[in-house]
Amino acid sequence: MLRSLYSGVSGMRGFQTKLDVIGNNIANVNTVGFKGGRVMFKDILSQTVSGVTAPNGNESGGVNAKQIGLGVALSSIDTIHTPGSAMTTNVPTDLRIDGDGFFVVRAGEEDNYLTRAGNFTVDTERNLVNADGLRVLDSEGAPIVIGEDVTAFSIANDGSIIAVQADGTSVPTGILIAVAKVANPSGLEKIGGNLYRVTPNANPGGTLDVAGATANNAATGTGAIVSGQLEMSNVDLTAEFTEMIVAQRGFQANSRIITTSDEILQEVVNLKR
Repeated sequence: MLRSLYSGVSGMRGFQTKLDVIGNNIANVNTVGFKGGRVMFKDILSQTVSGVTAPNGNESGGVNAKQIGLGVALSSIDTIHTPGSAMTTNVPTDLRIDGDGFFVVRAGEEDNYLTRAGNFTVDTERNLVNADGLRVLDSEGAPIVIGEDVTAFSIANDGSIIAVQADGTSVPTGILIAVAKVANPSGLEKIGGNLYRVTPNANPGGTLDVAGATANNAATGTGAIVSGQLEMSNVDLTAEFTEMIVAQRGFQANSRIITTSDEILQEVVNLKR
């Protein structure tokens, strides 16, 4: 069979995956804290028709190898962790990280996850939670609970919660919202719900040390917390639609390779007539 037939198939499959990623990016263009993805390709091992010949003194020069490529394969599907634009909401519990850090939330007793979506609220038990009820952790690794004597509160740039008591005075609560730094954010695993799971390629040992994670820390580079704002998706619609056109034309070109290869095979079969 013709090698071009299978090369065309591999190209169609690759561009179909690229379209899947682009579709997911566009679908999440208004998702708070979403980070877009991109598809990278690599060529498949080439078939060597003839090898390399080295120069033979003054008798002859060198001859390059003759190789035929066998198609394309997926190299990686990267998550792009560039910051998204800020959306002002003026809601005190809406938080945005101006840096590379992540909020830490907990599901159950010990399952910790990371997120860039800071649309938090206070539940009936005074816990600071996200939209799915996961509890936000402080710098000591404990869920944040707002005291019943606190009638109102604000959040400073360093993540500290400042309480406003019944008499109108402002008192620091000593609670610091945890903002964790990850060595390789691209190594985080998306699990849905704007959440990331730490993997061995994201942090050494695949663990997350929540205790001591602080905001606005130049040493860790986590960044400052901005209250009253949310980080929007970093998806650029202009770039996504351009890549969609490229993927569509690439898919069509590879389908034409299959059609042409089929016509050539048909001619070969017709030689018997």
